[in-house]
Formats: sequence, structure tokens, C-alpha cells
Amino acid sequence: MKLIAGGTNPAGLVKENSKRPTRLVDTTRLVPGVISISRDGGVRLPAVATNAATANHPLVQARFPLLARAIFEGASAALRNVATNGGSLMQRPRCHCFYDAHEPCNKRDPGSGCGALNGFNHTHAILGASDQCVGTHPSDMCVALAALDAVVEVEGTNGTRNIPIRNFHRLPGSTPQRDTNLGRDELVVAIALPGRSAVFAAHSCYLKARDRASFEADPVSVAAALALDGDRIRRVRICLGGVAHKPWPAQEAESVLTGALATEENFRIAAEAAVRQAQPRKHNAFKVELAKTTIVRALSAAAAGTN
Repeated sequence: MKLIAGGTNPAGLVKENSKRPTRLVDTTRLVPGVISISRDGGVRLPAVATNAATANHPLVQARFPLLARAIFEGASAALRNVATNGGSLMQRPRCHCFYDAHEPCNKRDPGSGCGALNGFNHTHAILGASDQCVGTHPSDMCVALAALDAVVEVEGTNGTRNIPIRNFHRLPGSTPQRDTNLGRDELVVAIALPGRSAVFAAHSCYLKARDRASFEADPVSVAAALALDGDRIRRVRICLGGVAHKPWPAQEAESVLTGALATEENFRIAAEAAVRQAQPRKHNAFKVELAKTTIVRALSAAAAGTN
């Protein structure tokens, strides 16, 4: 059984014969779909709201333009009109081995091996991978949500709970078949953007380094958010996409920049810190330098002001 709302990702998996659910359950009428402001000045995004409705909502554009930009960068207009916020959280990797039923894939068939580990791994992880899986998380929206310290609201048979998005997705470890920390009996009902993260509205940037001008999975993306006192950085959030099994918070880089001046030299030092633990594979070593360059560009753009 598979729960769906827009169904854009599950439809692709079925088409490629990667998954064959016996039953599809439409969840769009189970939870309310109205985007609203919360008591702390944040915004609550229903899981069933579409990406398009979210990115175009006045509250999101005014308070969290980083999220709006990430959604616009992440998919075509046709997909944004159908794909939902909950579905964006639950996207499966775009690894060719995962989609090809003839390739070994521990995520699709635990214990079968990882065809990308020593095979063609151009788009695969350089951070947080394991010898079980080197796949990367594909969602642009989730990268921005992690930079904004979003919280995922879930409901299950034991009631409701809130999961910080930085803890929602999992690294592969020895159980790559598990993408998230969501329980089998739990359903995502909403995403909460905290009011304190609206401080980044004036200085944020979402930047993708593309192989080509398309909406396919890209090698590296960066969500950068700054709160400035003059030229000094009071708060900073940096999250990388396309480099790990989950959106990757660059906490070492954030530590470097907190309290520092917003200069290109400091941005370069932070970029070095962000990829210090990188372990590239045969075909994706270029991602290390690309990530550093993209981090510097995104931070520079954020410092200049949100467009």
C-alpha cells in the first residue's frame, strides 16, 4: 500500500517498475489544506498544499522567500501545480540503480548491493554515505526547509509529534531502505516554519549548479540565509543539496561565520569547512570544488540582499 497526494514521485517509480504497490490511497481529503500564519509569526504549510500554492503564497514570499525560490528552482510549473509539500518531503532518490530493477540496490532490495558504489556515481553523495548506499536526496524544497529550521508535524496511532526537519531524513548507514524517521503508522500532516527564521527574509539565496538548463537532479545546490548587523553576521544557516542522502546542514561552516564579517574571504573559509569531511567517489570528485564555489556564490548573493 502506498499513500499519495499528488503522486508525482510514486507514478515515476511505478512507470520504471521500481515499485509495484498493491493499493494507492489518496490522502488529499484527510487533512486541511489552508496555508496560515502561526502564533509566533511563522507559517504552517499543510502537507496536501501544492508546491505552486506554497511558493506563490504572499506569507511565504514575504517571510520565507528562500523557500519560494527553492520551489521555483526545483520543478517545472506543471509539476509544481500537482506535487504536494508532503510528497516533497517523502521523495525517493533519483539514483539510476534505484529506478532500474535490473541493477542491484540496497534501498530497493536490501542486501542486493549498491550498483553505484563502484559503478557510475557522477551524481552521488560525497558526504554522509555508507558502503550500503551513495544515493542523494533530490528535493530542493527540503534543502530550503532545513536551512529555515522547519518542523514536520506528523500523526499516527499514538497521537501527534513534531520532528525537526534536520532529524526527519536519515543517512543510509546499514539501513538504506529507510529514508526518514517517520513511523510506519505515521502520516505527515503539515510543515511549520518558525517565526524566528523570518529574520532571514532580507538576506537569503537558493542557488543550483546545473549540468544543463533542466529540472533534473543537479550536482549541487545551496540554501544560504543570513541575519546581519551591518556587515557582521549575527545568524547564519547553510544547507547543501545533491551531496548527501539527506539535505546536508553545513554546521561547521555556520560556526565559522557566526559573528564574523560578511566578506568573500570568510565565505571561502566557511566553504572549505563545509566539505572538509567529504569522501568523493570515482566519478563525483568534482562535487567538492563545485560545492565550495556554489557556497561562496550563494553567501555573496545572500549578503547583497534577497532579490
